[in-house]
Amino acid sequence: MTTITIYHNPKCGTSRNTLAMIRNSGVEPEVIEYLKAPPDRATLVALIAATGEPVINAVRTKEAIFAELQLDAPGVTDAQFIDAMLQHPILINRPIVVTPLGTRLCRPSEKVLDILPAPQQGAFTKEDGEVVINAQGQRA
Repeated sequence: MTTITIYHNPKCGTSRNTLAMIRNSGVEPEVIEYLKAPPDRATLVALIAATGEPVINAVRTKEAIFAELQLDAPGVTDAQFIDAMLQHPILINRPIVVTPLGTRLCRPSEKVLDILPAPQQGAFTKEDGEVVINAQGQRA
């Protein structure tokens, strides 16, 4: 059985769409609601490193707390971003998905398709009506 983990926020449409695409591939993932069960420092650092993206990409810069903590100031370090995400998990960008094929910050949600071990099992339309997988099982 393939193990897939999603760091999920059920209030986020992108996260909900990503979770639905994972399920549409026939896999029930491990769902970690990171606001209720935040990752520890080692896990967060490892997840970000595994995405291959800069730490700043894992930070939700549009959250009010980002500016309140002056994380938009010049010279803020990766360690300071990590500290802020650990103290305020709402700052962790989502969803982060881990599969045997890689780890991705799935923004947009379609990025998850690149790391799913199984193809989509049917058509898929996002909550907003955008068709991602058409009736023929191909990316739209």
